[in-house]
Amino acid sequence: MASREDSDEAYVVGLCNRVLGEEALTQHKFDWLLGDPGAGGRQVRLPVDAYWPGHRLVVEYRELQHDQPVPHSYKPDRLTVSGVHRGEQRALYDARRDTEIPAHGLRLVVVRPADLDADGRGRLRRSEEADLAALRKLLARESDEDRVTDAFRTWLLGEGWTPVEPTDRWTDLEAVRDEERLICEAKGPTKEKGIDADIAYGQLLRRMTSQDARIRYALVVPSSSVRAVERVPAHVRALLRIDVYEVTDDNGVRPLPA
Repeated sequence: MASREDSDEAYVVGLCNRVLGEEALTQHKFDWLLGDPGAGGRQVRLPVDAYWPGHRLVVEYRELQHDQPVPHSYKPDRLTVSGVHRGEQRALYDARRDTEIPAHGLRLVVVRPADLDADGRGRLRRSEEADLAALRKLLARESDEDRVTDAFRTWLLGEGWTPVEPTDRWTDLEAVRDEERLICEAKGPTKEKGIDADIAYGQLLRRMTSQDARIRYALVVPSSSVRAVERVPAHVRALLRIDVYEVTDDNGVRPLPA
C-alpha cells in the first residue's frame, strides 16, 4: 500500500498547490467539524484533506470508496461509534463536511477520480498537464470578480502578506504584513466602468474609520477598468492611501504607478 505521501490524494493536493500558489494545510482539523461521540461522549475532530487559509478553500479528494461499496474498506460486519458500518459512517461524515464547511464561510471543492485522468478502478494515471487543466477549472470561481479577488490574493501571498478575517464584513479582502494592514475592494468586468469605479472608491472611503498610517487601501480591478479608476488623480489616491492594482486576463497583478 502506498504511503500518504505517494497517494493519489497527495498528488492532487500538490497540483492544487501549484494552481493556487499556496501550500495547503493537509489533514487539517477545525474545532467545529466533529465526528459522532464515542462511548465516553468524546467527539473527535474530523480532518479535511487540504485547507488553504489564504484562499479560504477546502479540497476533498474522494476516491471510489466514498461513492461505491468496496468490501475491504466498508467492513460491513463491524459497527462504528455512529452505530453504522464504516461505509455508512464515511458517507455520513462526508455529508457533514459538505454542510459544515460552507456554513462556516469556507469554499469546498470535491475532486473525484472521474474529474481527472483515471482508469476504470479509479486510479490516477498522473497525466500532470491534463490534470492541472482540469483542476484549474474545478478551482475557478464562478464570477470574474471572484477571479480578480483570487488572483490578487495569490499575489499578496507571494509578496509576504497574510490574508485575515476582514474587520468589515463587506470588505472583499484584508491582509497584514508585519505592522501593515491592507483593506481591499475588488471589482470584475462591468459595462458601467466609470460608475462602478466611483462606487468602489466610495466603498473604500466608508471603510476609512482609522487614522493609523499603517493602514492602506487597495482597489483591485481587471485590465478593462484601469482607465476608469485612473480618473481619480494619482496625487489624490496618494493622500487617501489608496493603491490601485490591475489584474490581467492571465491573472497577473500589476500595481499602477502612484
